[in-house]
Formats: sequence, structure tokens, C-alpha cells
Amino acid sequence: MEYQNFLYAIEQGLNEQLKEGTKARLYSTIKNNGKERTGVLFEQEGSNIGPTIYLEGFYEKYKEKAELTPIIEEVLEVYNSVKCTEVIKECQFDVYDIMKNKIVFKVVHYEKNKTMLEEIPHIRYLDLAIVFYILLEASETGMATILIKQEHLQMWEVSLNHLYNIAVKNAITLLPAQFMSMRQVMKEMLQEQGREKIQLEEETEHEAMYILTNSLKNFGATCLVYPHVLEMIADMLQENFYVLPSSVHEVIIVPESKAMDENEMSAMVVEINETQLEIEDVLSDHVYFYDAREGKLQMNR
Repeated sequence: MEYQNFLYAIEQGLNEQLKEGTKARLYSTIKNNGKERTGVLFEQEGSNIGPTIYLEGFYEKYKEKAELTPIIEEVLEVYNSVKCTEVIKECQFDVYDIMKNKIVFKVVHYEKNKTMLEEIPHIRYLDLAIVFYILLEASETGMATILIKQEHLQMWEVSLNHLYNIAVKNAITLLPAQFMSMRQVMKEMLQEQGREKIQLEEETEHEAMYILTNSLKNFGATCLVYPHVLEMIADMLQENFYVLPSSVHEVIIVPESKAMDENEMSAMVVEINETQLEIEDVLSDHVYFYDAREGKLQMNR
């Protein structure tokens, strides 16, 4: 079955099983880095917030066994786990005082999102751009968000600088930074997979790599911009460090004393972006360097 026919079949199968008052319809949108994705948008009577579940990964599963029913059931399971229970009246979006505590931000690549950035407020940061969104609901299974556009600033009558300040304040509270060693991350992954008995190498006094992300591990690379986070990392490591943009969801921190040659690290980042990541998950091809004395993150030297 071709992809487009698969989409129609999933839409029809979902609507046959959904309860009255809820329907699914196909929905396409341009995501990060200009990636177009197609999914099903679930609409429920009495709610103006509905999750979109993208179907590319489900199509790959379908091609393995060519069975629609298990795919439809899995999509429904995902929907039931992520559906947003909050209802926001249309007029509430017009009121800044109602929305302001939900405003946060994320970082994306500037050049790869240049067309999108023409329509939304943003702040340049190295080769990246800081953009803003309303966080309606968040959990480990997903997030319900609305991207903030220029029309929102005009409607709210707030400046870009004010938007940034309130977004930083909210992000620190709603999506706090997490900094952990790669060893700790591996242990947690093994525990989740029920493989706790697998032995890792003994922890050394100074780890070679660390992960910086947020509490939901969703657009966690944004923590690079959180006030004092990089400064605190430098204090913990007691040295300068490199930042490898492994994805929009996290970055890798490498102490300067443990780092490879800069060109080797840059080549590694480029290779991972090209071979291991979906286009929309790529943050940047550049390695960054944090100079503790200057207290500044910069492009690789």
C-alpha cells in the first residue's frame, strides 16, 4: 500500500473506532528545519486542543507486516496517553495575563528555519534562533504547544524583550535543566530496559562526557540559554568545555582536558546529523566552546 493510501486507511480506521464526539483527520505541517510531516489530528467536541500523532514511523511498521489493525490500535493507545484535557476558550488567547505563565522558549537553527522565522518573533544566538511557544500541557509522553507569532505580540501589546524575560523565568520553573554524566544516562537507559545487571566501566574522577537537557528531554538544548547554567557547569568541571549539539533535545558537554581535536569533533557532529537524526531533530553542525574566564559560549575556535 502506498503511503497516501495508508494515511487514508488509518484515518478511516480511527474514525470507525473513536467514540462519538471525537474524530480524526489528516493534518500536514512544516516542522523544525523545514521538515514536512503528516499525521492525524484528533478533534473532540468541547475542546479546542487536540493532539497530532505523526504517522511516518507507523508506516515503516506497516511495511514490515502489512497489517493495518495493529497499527490503528497502537495509534489509539498513543492518543489516549497524550490527549490534552485542558480547554482554553478562544478569547483567552487574546489575554496576555492568562497566557503569560505558559510562555516558554526553544532554540532552533537559524538558517534552516529562515522562512519560518520571518513570521515569528525570535532572537539570534550564535548560529541559532530563540523562538517562543505556549506550553499548554506537558508530560513524559508528549507536549501540547502553540508557536507564538508576531500577531500574538501585537495582540498582547508586549515587546520581544519582555517576551524573552517572561519565557526564561517560566522555562526555568516548568522545564528545569538537567546535567548528568553519560554514565548516569546509560544506567537509566539500562534500568528502563530491565538490563540493570549489565556492568558499566567504573566511574572515574573526571567523566569524559556529560548530557545537558531539560526535565522532559524535549527541546532540552534550550538549556544552553538558561541564565548561569553554563557558568555552573564550568564551576563543577573546574575548566572550560566544548558543547556538541547532538540534537534539539540535548547537547553533549566535553571538558576541554578530555576533548578530541576540534576538527574531529565537528566531523563527528556532522556525521551524526546526516546519518543518525531525523531532519527536524538537527540543531547545528557546529561545535561550541565555553570559555569560563570570559563566561561566554562561542563558535568553535
